[in-house]
Amino acid sequence: MGAYEFTIEIAAPVEQVFALWTDLDRAGEWIGGLTSVTDRTGPPDRAGTTYVSHFGPMHSPTEILEADPPRWLRTKFGSWLLRGETTARFEPLPDGRTRLTQTFKTIGVIPAISSRLFALGSYEGSFRGELRKFASIVEREAAETRAP
Repeated sequence: MGAYEFTIEIAAPVEQVFALWTDLDRAGEWIGGLTSVTDRTGPPDRAGTTYVSHFGPMHSPTEILEADPPRWLRTKFGSWLLRGETTARFEPLPDGRTRLTQTFKTIGVIPAISSRLFALGSYEGSFRGELRKFASIVEREAAETRAP
């Protein structure tokens, strides 16, 4: 089993950060290789909701295990390449920014190896790279919202 945790501070309010994080129609903007999300059974901020993320010919069924909008989300995901659980914690900071902490715990040998590769560095497509890309999108949109 592999376990990794990444934290980033984002110049945007927690509600806006959480809303974008759970916008499955836009997730491909920061998740490398994500081509579509199908088979949704409910809103992505509610425990019990399931959906399937597609990465070209590969697919990854996902289930929301716990949700406490806009503070917490825990999901179970799985494909032969990457399988496990992830949590995302959204902490509002006093200055209006948000601290986002994402934790990955993988299950199985191949997923442990794959997650190690995704955890190294900050290249686009790595866990850190995706968080940075996500932060830049939500920060840009928050700045546009604040502009007169």
